[in-house]
Amino acid sequence: MDKPHLTGMPFMKMHGLGNDFVVVDERVHGAQVTAALAIAIADRHRGVGFDQLATISDGGNADLHLTFWNADGSQSAACGNATRCIAHWEMARTGKDRLVITTDRGTLFAEDAGDGLTSVNMGSPQLDWHEIPLAHDMDTLHLPIEGDPAATGMGNPHCTFFVDDAEAVDLAARGAEMEHHPLYPQRTNVQFASVVGPDHLRMRVWERGVGVTLASGSSSCATAVAAARRGLTGRKVRIDLDGGTLLIDWRDDGVWMTGATAHVFDGVWRG
Repeated sequence: MDKPHLTGMPFMKMHGLGNDFVVVDERVHGAQVTAALAIAIADRHRGVGFDQLATISDGGNADLHLTFWNADGSQSAACGNATRCIAHWEMARTGKDRLVITTDRGTLFAEDAGDGLTSVNMGSPQLDWHEIPLAHDMDTLHLPIEGDPAATGMGNPHCTFFVDDAEAVDLAARGAEMEHHPLYPQRTNVQFASVVGPDHLRMRVWERGVGVTLASGSSSCATAVAAARRGLTGRKVRIDLDGGTLLIDWRDDGVWMTGATAHVFDGVWRG
């Protein structure tokens, strides 16, 4: 008996350390994601659920182009863990061990790091106030906000607090409050990090347009940069998040992020 024909938009569900994504390959299916569609799919009760949705399109001279949507329908120029997940899948599909990926953040480079791990160069951090962006000129390493956070851009804005115990922070309350701080005209991702050792951080994340997440690649990169700039760690650190561990290496050519990925299932959206 013939199988019934599935109509709708095929997608993949992936995650990096519990930071979960819906991925749509527009190169094959021609589907066009809109803000309204992203919001519908993001609903964890009536849709699929995700922290970010990523679409894959033709990259021209690059291997592929990625576009990222938050759960509230807004877009983000960068999403590190989604980039790693898709890079791992694309390298397995094509047999390549290196990829060139374009995003609204710029051109990124991905490599197979062996042992099931994938590395992505997230580019150089944005350290000037207007690049992050902030509302006006200020010292990005010490913001005039209670708690003395640092600001970093990784294609999206970040606000990093260094605290004695990241576990003790009311992440939902503090994150929601700081996301909309007037110093961040485009809102911000918020991190609370504790120094475990000279090359080791513990971090928890609130993502703008999403909320509490188990991990965040761009947040991990921003936190590693802020810690190194303050002299709290070196430029190569291990970051333990609620969902697992990422290795961050701030090199001359950019901030490299390495970690595990998972392709959970394939589905068809018929909403």
